[in-house]
Amino acid sequence: MSTRIAFLKGHGTENDFVIVPDPENAIELTPAAVAALCDRRAGIGADGVLHVVRAAAHPEAREMAAEAEWFMDYRNGDGSVAEMCGNGVRVFAGYLKHAGHIGEGDLTIATRAGVKTVHLAKNGDITVGMGAARLPEGEVGVRVGERSWPARNVNMGNPHAVAFVDDLAHAGNLYSAPPVSPAGAYPDGVNVEFVVDRGPRHVAMRVHERGSGETRSCGTGACAVAVAAARRDGADPALTGVPVTYTVDVPGGRLVITERPDGEIEMTGPAVIVAEGEIDAAWLENAVG
Repeated sequence: MSTRIAFLKGHGTENDFVIVPDPENAIELTPAAVAALCDRRAGIGADGVLHVVRAAAHPEAREMAAEAEWFMDYRNGDGSVAEMCGNGVRVFAGYLKHAGHIGEGDLTIATRAGVKTVHLAKNGDITVGMGAARLPEGEVGVRVGERSWPARNVNMGNPHAVAFVDDLAHAGNLYSAPPVSPAGAYPDGVNVEFVVDRGPRHVAMRVHERGSGETRSCGTGACAVAVAAARRDGADPALTGVPVTYTVDVPGGRLVITERPDGEIEMTGPAVIVAEGEIDAAWLENAVG
């Protein structure tokens, strides 16, 4: 390992990431190393790490290399591996443009949840094709303190429990994962969204992301919320034949989610590259030792 490792810092609606460019997959990012980088006091600080690798160079992505040149090897802030991160895909695409690998227009990005289509607009907004939601059968519930709510089980390549509440403050501090029932509903953990109405087709949410705690935004969570809201509101595009768009306010900004009659979901929002620099490899080695 070289003595310096290049990195960038970016965010999408304040869901923030350490970006580690590593086209040939030469850098070993252990869970402990990722957690050290994401530590907000002793490290750089982030909700997660975007490891930027060419799909052909990564064993988990080689089969997708014919469809997508780049693979988003995403890790949660605690070092665990995640299937997908919607805000992360936008920031990943923003980095590729910043680095000169791509320009405005369309591209594809490989993820553990499959190949995602991305469009970079001239105004800086980035739209990600998030695929279709799955709605697993069975009732689930969420509890915070003495309050409990029914929740909608939505899978966006990663699992979500969406609860509609009267007040976002009822979600509590979200330092730890809210209990979800039944206990076996999410064997690998779950992202939990608490949602209130702001107006017609307009909601606001807070989220506890598994492996990261409360974050300022969650792209897949905003998609799950829009899907759950559409079903609650009787606006399922598969039944109405009409696309439906929800504005989803998150603590870090605003995302616009559209679901089409064929089930495809598109998420539009910003991506910002904040800074770039170098990680001291000796520090990282000591931090995980």
